[in-house]
Amino acid sequence: MKMRLRRKDEATRRRYRQTKELVCADLVAPLFIKEGIFQKKEIASMPGIYQFPLKEVVSQARKIYNLGIPSVILFGIPLDKDDTGASAYDSCGIIQETIRRIKKAVFRLKVIADVCMCEYTKHGHCGIIKNSCVDNQQTIKILAKIALSYAQAGADTVAPSAMMDGQVGAIKECLRKNNYSKVKILAYSAKYASSFYGPFRDAAESAPKFGDRKTYQMDYFNSDEAVLEAKLDIQEGADMLMVKPALGYQDIIYRIKKELKFPLACYSVSGEYAMIKTAALKGYLDEKKVVLEALTGFKRAGADLIITYYAQEVAKWLKNKKKI
Repeated sequence: MKMRLRRKDEATRRRYRQTKELVCADLVAPLFIKEGIFQKKEIASMPGIYQFPLKEVVSQARKIYNLGIPSVILFGIPLDKDDTGASAYDSCGIIQETIRRIKKAVFRLKVIADVCMCEYTKHGHCGIIKNSCVDNQQTIKILAKIALSYAQAGADTVAPSAMMDGQVGAIKECLRKNNYSKVKILAYSAKYASSFYGPFRDAAESAPKFGDRKTYQMDYFNSDEAVLEAKLDIQEGADMLMVKPALGYQDIIYRIKKELKFPLACYSVSGEYAMIKTAALKGYLDEKKVVLEALTGFKRAGADLIITYYAQEVAKWLKNKKKI
């Protein structure tokens, strides 16, 4: 068989493609909303990405929806932080108010609310600290309260990202008891303790003040463990799973999709964005080609949804492609 005949021109290559091309429906756009600011602020380590004030949330949501992107995932930066992350479940909190405004103005845009405590605690860890460690059982009680407050504000999906044992089950039960069973749970099932999160911690102002997160986020040497984590989240009631980061973890995306055949998202994280964007700004890479290749790789590996800081740019590229 002469395999090159399958590659002789673009029309022929399209005919033999095994992975469907990227579409806007594959994308989820992250949004950072900061309390107490009055104009958007660019994140130095993520050129082109901003913290937005509450007053600009609706215009951003409309822009994203009009590009054909069906979902956003929200991250809040509050004014008040304490040791217990209480502002995360305040009914008048920054994310709760963001959800209400988006669902009122752009109700067809699906809202995913990240459920964690690192942005809301003084110490920057993802839970309640006891004896210098994150206390699992106390933390999942708080995570359930946060998820419920987001559901009450109108979130379509809550996304627990703290990597606590039993977090999905605790949230599921809390939502059920309070008659919010229709709210979906997108579980950060395989969230690795990655150095690629650095720029995100600038954006979310969530760097830990001591130690690291290796006692709860996954060890990047492990893959069997990722499958086990995903299985446990399914058992606890997750509606969709997630692998984070994406670029160095396509084997994990592939394994979970292949073995569990369950709806799966991946998160192309801040460090991935920063590397490509910085190289592109210096002229070292063709930004569009590299981004589309990377995102197609995630889809080829098995991701059904891709959370990416490039969502809006990709949507514009795809729209322009259709016009040609």
